[in-house]
Amino acid sequence: MTDTRVYPSFARTAAHPARRRAGLLLAGGALFALVLTGCSAGDEPTPSDSAAATSEASAGPAESASPSPTPTPEATGSAITQTCGDLLTLQNVYDFNPNYGTAAGYSPSANGLAETAATYNGLTCGYSNQSSSELIELSLVAPNDVLMTTLKQQADADSQAVPTYGTPPTVDGFFTYVGGSGQAQVFTGTYWVTLSSPAFYNEPGAAEGLMSAVLGHLG
Repeated sequence: MTDTRVYPSFARTAAHPARRRAGLLLAGGALFALVLTGCSAGDEPTPSDSAAATSEASAGPAESASPSPTPTPEATGSAITQTCGDLLTLQNVYDFNPNYGTAAGYSPSANGLAETAATYNGLTCGYSNQSSSELIELSLVAPNDVLMTTLKQQADADSQAVPTYGTPPTVDGFFTYVGGSGQAQVFTGTYWVTLSSPAFYNEPGAAEGLMSAVLGHLG
């Protein structure tokens, strides 16, 4: 007698566990690939623009050293090595007027050229008329460039040019008559020379002999 009962196929029963194992293998492989992909060097996180800006700001800008301003030279004069006797000898004074001699206890007159000279290390000398006590004041200054320019500009503004005191530009001469006193000024390449006195009246030639003697001694 033929057995007509249907029995489950062994092959079909055995196939189910195989499919499950294959599915697990595929899922595991996909997960492993995903992990590898997530850890690749090309996908490493980079700092955002805002983070970079914050980092640069915290470092602070590089400090640039600003140059120190060059100080303006001070108007001044060098110390004078000459003496009054070196500038005008007694014979020079006598030749101008025999009645003049060295003024005892001389000090520069207030607000005069000699007083200005004294403030710049200048030499000041006084000669007085033995009869009238009329005073002749002589001063010598060795200005630096700043002071020389300032004094020349002042003389040019306040006085008239006198070419007979010397030949410009080696010697620049000026004369003015103010406050009852004649004022003669000469600028050489090294010195500022002044002569002031009521004896010069309002004539630049009155001081010419003495100024010529001073310049001759200065060489």
